[in-house]
Amino acid sequence: MKTLPSGSDAIYDIVGVGFGPSNLALAVAIEEYNASLPLDRLDRRLKAGFLEAQPRFGWHRGMLIEDATMQVSFLKDLVTLRNPTSDFSFVSYLHEQGRLVDFLNQKTFFPLRVEFHAYFEWAASRVDHLVEYGAEVLAVEPVTDERGEVRWLEVTSRDPAGGGTVVRRTRNLCVATGLEPHLPPGTALSERVWHTSQLLDRAANVPGGPGAVRRAVVLGAGQSAAEAVDYLHRTFPQAEVCSVFAKYGYTPADDSPLANRIFDPEAVDVYHGSPQNVKRSLDDYHRSTNYSVVDMDLIESLSATLYREKVTGRRRLRMMNVSRIREVQDGPEGLSLTVEYLPTGERQVLEADVLVHGTGYRPRDLAALLGDLSKLCERDDEDAVRVGRDHRVATAERLTAGIYLQGATEHTHGITSTLLSTAAVRAGEILDSLLARSSAAVSGVG
Repeated sequence: MKTLPSGSDAIYDIVGVGFGPSNLALAVAIEEYNASLPLDRLDRRLKAGFLEAQPRFGWHRGMLIEDATMQVSFLKDLVTLRNPTSDFSFVSYLHEQGRLVDFLNQKTFFPLRVEFHAYFEWAASRVDHLVEYGAEVLAVEPVTDERGEVRWLEVTSRDPAGGGTVVRRTRNLCVATGLEPHLPPGTALSERVWHTSQLLDRAANVPGGPGAVRRAVVLGAGQSAAEAVDYLHRTFPQAEVCSVFAKYGYTPADDSPLANRIFDPEAVDVYHGSPQNVKRSLDDYHRSTNYSVVDMDLIESLSATLYREKVTGRRRLRMMNVSRIREVQDGPEGLSLTVEYLPTGERQVLEADVLVHGTGYRPRDLAALLGDLSKLCERDDEDAVRVGRDHRVATAERLTAGIYLQGATEHTHGITSTLLSTAAVRAGEILDSLLARSSAAVSGVG
């Protein structure tokens, strides 16, 4: 184990766990703050470090389909809603790449997903000195002072250079580990059974190559599932592609201007301050903006494909609506799937070469990361962690080190908790909270 120096100058002001877009936005905000300080205030710079388990920056690489576009405006990038003059913006990226005029000529707010990923990589490369890749966090442990107050946290991570571990001491932690694939109970991923997060890599390495796929089945009714259906239909030109879902048809995403205000930064204030029954109502009313919904353009494209194949007589796209997959048998020759038509209970067995779960994601278990520290986190009546408006976890009085969450806070901050829509603003709010608490500590307040 390698322990970094723990003198006052070596203690981090904040260590970020995970380095996706959320913590990247925070890293940029801290970098800009530090760069803005005059020479006589350089002692107020924040010492920050970010730890990422992946060997390099990556954001939903498995779904970077060549022609897929973003579902949020390019202005909801890493910085613009926080600092419109920042040179970390998507517009600055386009200018540096020599594509600004070309992008403007497309007359769109929604860039290609691969282009926005390249923008993230560009921004990440500019704060590369703040992040260590290949550094999986193994443990977070409390460090107490002589009065028993937990003033610091020690973060143990893998050492990508030598295979051992590294320990960092910090005054604050920001957890942004993203979401993990959600799968039906008992599901075992394999060479033929995938989650959409693996789509591109698995499709490129399917046993026997694309020509060997006779039937591919996609489970789910959301955007990722529909994109997988469309992608597999194009990628496996000889295969039948079956879309299995419990709805009667795909539900269009509600991206109307007034409904979209649920993604505004001000909506977080409203949500956080609302009683629990109002929060539940808002969740129910506005699920159609984000969950189990599909862009209308993609729905219409798939519908057109269905009709075209009906006309030509070569039907490869099949919608198995109001249906569930009840059993999956994964054998050496392929898959055997039992699909039930829910209105009648009738079941049929499909022989398939590929099954893709477009069944979404769920928050990672915070307790698994924090260990015994999680016992010092306050919880509400539904056993969910209490989180302040500044994204800091409410804790027992003796835990004065800060734990901030980016994601896993839908119950307190609403639908944008895990989305890009407020990433820039959220990073600014966490930075402001860090600075306020740092100033209070220096002045002896609190």
